Amino acid sequence: MARMTGSEALVEALRIEEVSVVFGLVGSAFMDALDIFPKAGIRFLPVRHEQNAAHMADGYARVTGRPGVCIGQNGPGITNMVTGIAAAYLAHSPVVLLSPAVTSASAWTDGFQEADQLKIFEAITKWQVRVNRADRIPEFVRNAFRIALAELGPTQVDFPRDLLYEEVDVDLIPPRRYRTARRGAGDPDALEEAAALLFEARFPVILVGQGAVYSGAQEVVAALAEYLTAPVATTYLHNDAFPASHPLMVGAVGYGGSKAAMRLVREADVILALGSRLGIFGTLPQYGMKWWPENARLIQVDQNARELGRVRPFEVGIIGDAKLAAAEILRALKRREATRKPDAARLERINMEKQRWKEELEEMSSSGRRPISPRRALREIQKVLPRDVIVATDVGNICAMANAYLEFERPRRFLGPQMFGNCGFAYPAALGAKVAAPDAPVVALVGDGAWGMSMSEVLTAVQWGINVVAVVFNNSQWGAEKKNQVDYYGSRFLGTLLMDTNYAEIARAMGAVGYRVESPGEVGDVLRAALQEDRPAVLDVVVAADELFEPFRRDALRVPVRYLERYK
Repeated sequence: MARMTGSEALVEALRIEEVSVVFGLVGSAFMDALDIFPKAGIRFLPVRHEQNAAHMADGYARVTGRPGVCIGQNGPGITNMVTGIAAAYLAHSPVVLLSPAVTSASAWTDGFQEADQLKIFEAITKWQVRVNRADRIPEFVRNAFRIALAELGPTQVDFPRDLLYEEVDVDLIPPRRYRTARRGAGDPDALEEAAALLFEARFPVILVGQGAVYSGAQEVVAALAEYLTAPVATTYLHNDAFPASHPLMVGAVGYGGSKAAMRLVREADVILALGSRLGIFGTLPQYGMKWWPENARLIQVDQNARELGRVRPFEVGIIGDAKLAAAEILRALKRREATRKPDAARLERINMEKQRWKEELEEMSSSGRRPISPRRALREIQKVLPRDVIVATDVGNICAMANAYLEFERPRRFLGPQMFGNCGFAYPAALGAKVAAPDAPVVALVGDGAWGMSMSEVLTAVQWGINVVAVVFNNSQWGAEKKNQVDYYGSRFLGTLLMDTNYAEIARAMGAVGYRVESPGEVGDVLRAALQEDRPAVLDVVVAADELFEPFRRDALRVPVRYLERYK
């Protein structure tokens, strides 16, 4: 054991976990610990709003696979992180929230900046603790890291700020003695049953989700798909789960995704879902097409037993790692038949659907109009994105359409807002990704509504040299909600219209590079130039306000009925 203060115990616990950066906003509650961050080799990256610190930690975690850490002042600083932690929770992202609290002596007096910080985060964390003794700080920190990685989600360590000044004897334990990354493939009988179903399938399809991303399953999934001649589709907002260049990759299903993928999934008699809970939103009808095959037999693989059968009933459920399960299924198939010839007819069908969708998408994306067609803008962006790019998208009408255009060769390159769907996610997540992978080009795709929630972090990017490119689709409106008002409320636009704003000028005023793009032919060239800049850059792309896409939730909207005369 060693003698140290509570601050030293906290910082040492972080150092042993190999934490290199903590995102947050400075506050007196943790200043004593903050003072020794540099000597522990920990960078404190201050933000302009604490929500963005949580998003940055989320983006960092998704790119590295290691927990992202965030901290703030007790009370309002910590409550500002609720949205970011909720987003990480529904994205299965390992984030550790350090939440200093009021002093032990003043707790429960409604004192200055006091809040019940555990209760506030209870429903959106995998584990949380209130530190009751300074000598237990390292124990609770290592539990937070262990559980964040084991269960893939945010954890919270809440500690009275006065504990940082206590002197204690502490035993520090390295992670190898309390944490393991080993996972299993699943029950052997279930894996054999899955192989039997796939072996006899008339038209097998593989769906890969975030579990395939996190487990690095791309290579073994490719081998399995090739054995079966099975099309591979990625689930909603996981376009990086399988290499875009693979001949059997057919694109993303779900909102704004690939018609080829959904047409082929519709034909499946057996679906192998690897690392996906098959959420309702991601399997809704799209393009007027009800594409989920209700009679297909489903094999669902997930390391979290809670996700199996949660949304869709399965024929075989396997609690296991996506990569290891796919490898065992392939071995079981090869025991039945060592090699299989590619199914020529199925390959022809796959290629035909891919080509058909490519031509449809090209036609939809070829407009030369001004203001710029959003689809044309997305197509021009797609053409110039570097092969190793990391892309973060926000929620919204145009950003969701990016799912049809974004292609990746490697996992952990696509950061979507996932099921919490909050605006203001993309830019801070992209900043966190850039901190995690400083040599990779990083681009954030943001609507102008969402940009208003996060553009203050351009100041953070400029101050700390985080050279992310933000592409702002500027149509002076909340497009997704405006589409609802067009379809259901007689084009009565309440709350959906924004000011006509030049975001390039604002970016330049904050010290970034700012471009105003008003011609479709300029989009690609300007983005290419922005990616070469040695400063953060903002592209203000002026897009057409009258091009609106399908409502997000047609399933949850209906034509209104009015009974009172004043409302008719």
